[in-house]
Amino acid sequence: MTQWIESSSSWLVSHNLAVPLFILLITFVFAEDAAFVGFVLPGETSLLVGGVLAQQEVWPLWLFLSCAIAAAILGDSVGYEIGKHFGPRIKVSGLGRFVGEKRWTLAQRIFDKYHAGAIFFGRAQALLRALVPALAGMNHVPYRTFLKWNAAGGIVFTTAVVMLGYQFSTQLSKVEHALKYWTFGVLTIAVFVILFLKRKLETIIESD
Repeated sequence: MTQWIESSSSWLVSHNLAVPLFILLITFVFAEDAAFVGFVLPGETSLLVGGVLAQQEVWPLWLFLSCAIAAAILGDSVGYEIGKHFGPRIKVSGLGRFVGEKRWTLAQRIFDKYHAGAIFFGRAQALLRALVPALAGMNHVPYRTFLKWNAAGGIVFTTAVVMLGYQFSTQLSKVEHALKYWTFGVLTIAVFVILFLKRKLETIIESD
């Protein structure tokens, strides 16, 4: 895998595709909140890829991290303004119906219960990350309050995910040397089990 990452990184640079890919990844981070697409295309993927490629020196880590944080905060702010100006009408729009009533209801329930905590910790969950900014605008949360928690969440969670990708790429060769191929199979199964349990938990929450 390390050889594949290194060869892919070299190919991007040699074909002058590093800048377009950089812009695309940052756009995904912005759009998941501004356009409610986070539950379809979670921004963690873009952040992880950006961190891995930063370690491969495709672009500077500080540059990608700074742009990613700014995109996350700005995307949330756009989502907030959409919710503030259009209100509940968003839910009955074409995009709102695509999101689905169950998702809106679940996000609203969590927002009602945790308020500022939902804004901050919502950065760690794709559904909340996509919908909570709009809900904050709909529920007339003062923008100064929203921005404080939004910025804090954007900085903390964006940095954590980017650095996870960066450190993953750094340590991968050591992991590959220490583990045999069958161990990756076990890890893959463990990931699927975790995802399955997470989905079951979300189903229980939605049914409450």
